Amino acid sequence: MFRYLTAGESHGPQLTAIVEGMPSGLKLTEAEINIDLARRQGGYGRGGRMKIETDRVRVLSGVRWGETIGSPITLVVENSDWVNWEERMSPYAEHRDDSIRVTRARPGHADLPGAMKYCQSDVRNILERSSARETAIRVAVGAVAKAYLSRFGIAVTGCVLELGGVKAKRPELGVKALQEAIASSPVYTYDPEAEVEMMAAIDRAKAAGDTLGGVVEVRVTGVPVGLGSHVQWDRRLDARLAAAVMSIQAFKGVEVGAGFETARLPGSKVHDEIFFDEQLVARGEKTGFYRKTNRAGGLEGGITNGEAIVVCGAMKPIPTLYQPLQSVDILTKEPFEATVERSDCCAVPAASVVAEAVVAIEIATSFMDKFGGDSVSETARNYSSYIEYLREF
Repeated sequence: MFRYLTAGESHGPQLTAIVEGMPSGLKLTEAEINIDLARRQGGYGRGGRMKIETDRVRVLSGVRWGETIGSPITLVVENSDWVNWEERMSPYAEHRDDSIRVTRARPGHADLPGAMKYCQSDVRNILERSSARETAIRVAVGAVAKAYLSRFGIAVTGCVLELGGVKAKRPELGVKALQEAIASSPVYTYDPEAEVEMMAAIDRAKAAGDTLGGVVEVRVTGVPVGLGSHVQWDRRLDARLAAAVMSIQAFKGVEVGAGFETARLPGSKVHDEIFFDEQLVARGEKTGFYRKTNRAGGLEGGITNGEAIVVCGAMKPIPTLYQPLQSVDILTKEPFEATVERSDCCAVPAASVVAEAVVAIEIATSFMDKFGGDSVSETARNYSSYIEYLREF
């Protein structure tokens, strides 16, 4: 079983993840994880903290001489700003200072419900962990999952589909060309015309002291038929993907394939017809079955059907505004204008990297569930045998 836990606060000394279940024999370096960490920190519209932190991962266990060894992997991303927060975030009782408590709950954050649930009179005890800073370590875990999937020809690509009401038009590009287009865009999209409009929208929002949300898309290509299952609700891969994307801070909606649009169309324009071509098998494809459309987003009955998996997530505008909203002090109950923690105007491009990571984790988990193996070579043998079976089906 592939699983992980994260720990750490936004202004604590570090973020940590323990990753369990990665088989031995996978080539893995800190450098390739750091590529995704840098992507998460980039994107047009990011705020001041990105100038303070330069995220770098340290692999403290589970990897020897550039390869996984089958034991738990420990990943650490240190917070450079910790030096300025050491006493305010100290674990030691003698450093307690009630004069610096945060008692003003910000609308749109976990501040008030979290303080009420955990019986806290200092909102910082909630906001530090609920902060999207936590996604840095999840991106590191996702990079490990992507390295594993790439060993089996599976690619995971995240991008910005919509930002501030501006929608991108998808070009007809292969995976590599698509990834290159996204990498060269300041807003991580593949439509140059939409890119210009998105950046202009961010500039307008920043000047007005406002924030913008958007929609991100993750595509997974090279996935075989048969990941996930229909037999229990919690084994349905589409459900697990939806939960993973919704776990990202500020995400409020998920679509698989055509998503909500399918509710507005007749069945004849929703379901993907099935075809068969023996020449596909002759050319080395995994199976001769195919579909001319992919409105299902690569998943039917909670199971992958061999087409590309397409998942979209809707991110709300960041709730920390430089034109503050109204709120109430949790102790005095007096009204006030919400306080401003350091924030971005728009983090949708960065969110596409996070979505890419959590989707990769779920696909890797399902892949391991299906093919097992304590080593990558054992998994490869199991996978190869299954592909041969599919070609003969």
